[in-house]
Amino acid sequence: MASLIKRGGTGVLTEERREAILRMVEDRGSVTVKEAAAEMGVSAVTVRQDVRDLANRGLVVRVHGGAMSPAAAGQGAAPGSGAARSAPRQGPSFGLVVPPGDYYYPEIVRGVQEAARKQGVRVVLAVSGETLDEIREQARRLVAAGADGLLLMPRAGIEPAEDVERWLAGLDTPAVLVDRRAGGDAGRLEQVASDHAHGAGLAVRHLAGLGHGRIALIARVESPNTVLIREGYAAACRELGLEAGPEYRIEGAEGPTVTGWFEELVRAVEAGDVGAALVHNDLDAVTLVGLLQARGLRVPDDLAIVTYDDEVAELSDVPLTAVAPPKRAVGAWAVELLRRRLADPAAPLAELLLRPELRVRASSGARVGPDTPS
Repeated sequence: MASLIKRGGTGVLTEERREAILRMVEDRGSVTVKEAAAEMGVSAVTVRQDVRDLANRGLVVRVHGGAMSPAAAGQGAAPGSGAARSAPRQGPSFGLVVPPGDYYYPEIVRGVQEAARKQGVRVVLAVSGETLDEIREQARRLVAAGADGLLLMPRAGIEPAEDVERWLAGLDTPAVLVDRRAGGDAGRLEQVASDHAHGAGLAVRHLAGLGHGRIALIARVESPNTVLIREGYAAACRELGLEAGPEYRIEGAEGPTVTGWFEELVRAVEAGDVGAALVHNDLDAVTLVGLLQARGLRVPDDLAIVTYDDEVAELSDVPLTAVAPPKRAVGAWAVELLRRRLADPAAPLAELLLRPELRVRASSGARVGPDTPS
């Protein structure tokens, strides 16, 4: 069988390879992807595609980790074992690696769930580990358990970054990076993310259009989106001829009540040096509104605010104008990209940036009417 692979190319070779897999299934009743890949000297990705094609033609039945003959499937035997199986798995299986608890990511996961349900895809969830070694092991286990592809949204800030990219580039399982950005060394990895820089620009242009010439940036240091938000904020300030800054940074679990920057901001607002702010994220913006009110400062009269996320912005005492990243759409497109990759491994690689939208409410001081986006 190895001689088939040495010939290279596609067309007849592909059919001969699939005939070889079909013979294995007919002779043994079942075969695992790992077994077939090892015997033919090809990648597991190639074998999975071959099995998918054979299953679409009704020649084999796709099951967890491999393929079975229709007769063996009817008897309930699993590939590579004599264990009973209640029903063969239909449709592809995707492994999804997400960061630990954070209010931002569940919306992306819901987008994955909804798209997977519509397309008959099974999703298996893993929570991102603290280190690259832990994430590698999670990915390995997902693939070993039968995942046809991976949706990767690893914990932010894993270092060194070049090691992460090197691992991503070396994956032999189709993968999509979700709401993360990788550089040019990421190999055949596909990507889909919100264009956070564009979203920050929306906020700056909105506030500048309301007459604000000095717009502060308040952002969480640990957020993976802060770097991109800062880039978009600075670019929009340059484009509009505005002086960028001041920038106030929130670190860890600290909030405005326990950091010195809040006092600096209050002094700048009281002095008339700062009249507007872009705040990342909603929870900090809601807290900020309450603290400003406690100091006798009014939103938006003394400080106009646009928040970034729009998870709980509307629930603030002063409903917050917000930049809303298209989180569910990011999750849905991740499923679609991986589904397309599995269906056509030779298709051009995709890198999608989805643009956020601005939802205008009371906190920025703009007129809010029935035609205002919300």
